[in-house]
Amino acid sequence: MSKPVFVYTIYIASTPEKVFKALTDTNATAKFWFGNAVTCNWKVDAPVEFHREGKLIVQGKVLEYDPPWRLSYTFHSMHEPFYGTEQPSRVVIDLEKQKDQVKLTITHDDFAEGSRVFDAIGKGWPLVLSSLKSYLEANRVLYAPWYDKEPAATS
Repeated sequence: MSKPVFVYTIYIASTPEKVFKALTDTNATAKFWFGNAVTCNWKVDAPVEFHREGKLIVQGKVLEYDPPWRLSYTFHSMHEPFYGTEQPSRVVIDLEKQKDQVKLTITHDDFAEGSRVFDAIGKGWPLVLSSLKSYLEANRVLYAPWYDKEPAATS
């Protein structure tokens, strides 16, 4: 049996530089990622963490940092119901300029067979990336039903 792989592509009316900055900026991620704020110095092998309301949600380490084209890091889910029970997986985000838009492709792989995190990210990434698109194109963010709160205000 093969290991699961999640691949998703979305098109954003923006520039690679603006998309890349939003993906790596603490304040931006806190807005479009439903309060999950990334902290990292973005050097290869540096720790990367996402916190929400003071709680560690995801931790990992930077694998690749090639602005504004590619970003990769390990992804170790630390929140309920996982609490770090599964091995870290890998996120690779590739950006491609296409005239006045960006093609963003995310590949999330290196899961163990039967991974419960894999099932969760299949619901999470499409909404996160759609919220990123709304944030960059219309200065709006989307609602994550699993948090049962209204989206954070953008400013």
